[in-house]
Amino acid sequence: MKRVSLQWLTTPALLAAFVLVWHLYVTLFNISKFIIPPPLLVAESFVDLLTSPNTLKHTWITLYETIVGFLLACVIGVGLGAMLGKTPWLERALNPFIVATQVVPKVALVPLFILWFGFGPESKIVVATVLAFFPILTNTVLGIKSVDLGHKDVMIVLNAGRWETFLSLELPSALPAVLAGMEVGIVLAIIGAVVGEYLGGSTGLGYLAVASLNDYKTGMLFAVIILLTMIGFALYVLIGGLKRLAIPWHESVLIERQTVAG
Repeated sequence: MKRVSLQWLTTPALLAAFVLVWHLYVTLFNISKFIIPPPLLVAESFVDLLTSPNTLKHTWITLYETIVGFLLACVIGVGLGAMLGKTPWLERALNPFIVATQVVPKVALVPLFILWFGFGPESKIVVATVLAFFPILTNTVLGIKSVDLGHKDVMIVLNAGRWETFLSLELPSALPAVLAGMEVGIVLAIIGAVVGEYLGGSTGLGYLAVASLNDYKTGMLFAVIILLTMIGFALYVLIGGLKRLAIPWHESVLIERQTVAG
């Protein structure tokens, strides 16, 4: 209980200290509100943002692009990762190409995606998928390759087929690594959706941020960033909850529960 109480106390305290330092900095150094707005102005802008009738529409579009892109990345990443993890020669053949596609700056590809898929949500979904894909893929490959050899020998002795071995042993054993990749992937997915909206779009929270900047509404820009942060944090917590439900037996989940209980 002491640890839980400490967490509930330190987080608001650190947030309050950050806001206080922010307020003192802009006040004492007379910082222009067009550069760094005071916390009160940001709070007022955040209330205006939440009460605006268009905010729900923009939020839903960004959420839609993020979730669809993330789900596509999960399907492709887990499927391809399982295939590569079980087929070493295929992994060696495709790994240079996969790495090469990831080292290319994704922002440079956004105009190309817009050219191919248009200014609608499709191009943003593609960007979100591309960003979220790599950590899910690599973690899936790692999880599949990390299955205990002794457990595999047991499945061979039981005369289990490839699919039965995969579903009964390899996939459950790889789930901790896969879900860890998903935790990173969901954060990268929302980044991809917002970057796509920055560079080409007329809807979504990324577009709202750019519109606020163009109108010199810095307080509203900060408010949009805060809303995006809250959405990203909520999605991350959602994946964390999924991990606790899917792998309650894993050591990381057991340690977390013991920490909370203690």
